[in-house]
Amino acid sequence: MIVVVASGKGGTGKTSVSVNLAKVIAGSVQLLDCDVEEPNAHLFLRAESVDIEEVAIAVPDIDETRCDGCEKCVEFCEFNALAAVGGVPLLFPELCHGCGGCELVCPQDAVREKPHRIGTIQTSRSGAITLRTGLLDIGVSMASSLVHSVKQRMEAGITAILDAPPGTACPAVATLRGADFVVLVTEPTPFGLNDLKLAVD
Repeated sequence: MIVVVASGKGGTGKTSVSVNLAKVIAGSVQLLDCDVEEPNAHLFLRAESVDIEEVAIAVPDIDETRCDGCEKCVEFCEFNALAAVGGVPLLFPELCHGCGGCELVCPQDAVREKPHRIGTIQTSRSGAITLRTGLLDIGVSMASSLVHSVKQRMEAGITAILDAPPGTACPAVATLRGADFVVLVTEPTPFGLNDLKLAVD
């Protein structure tokens, strides 16, 4: 069973609910902190670190000896991670989504992929709870990619509680995808109600 605890806005008590759900479930449970820009579930648990793993996405590595400056890769890139500069395209790795399309469209076979670190995943244990915490590197905007990496480490057959990032942007949607149940946490204010309606939609 996969339960996501989400909210339309931050500061509603989403992490408190996530951690307490994990604590009251009988037997082994996984708690995944998918709020990779501001993870804080570890603050509510006395957990012992077991492992820290680097996470990277594949970005293009252009062979200047093969590239003829045709700009097909630049035209293909929807995220403007490649720019035409009158020769070999210039790469902005912080904009690359790692789709691999530039490698597919290059007629000169000049594009290969290389890893570009986006963050880490720390695994900790507190009794029957296994906590996996995604932490996005400073200046990196690929939160959804790191959320996917955190979710890929879920163990089948063990109840999983996912602490989602606040709001309704891509990282929250990435966390919600594939869930069996969603618990929405809000606060009794007009802003809280407005953001709750956005989250429900």
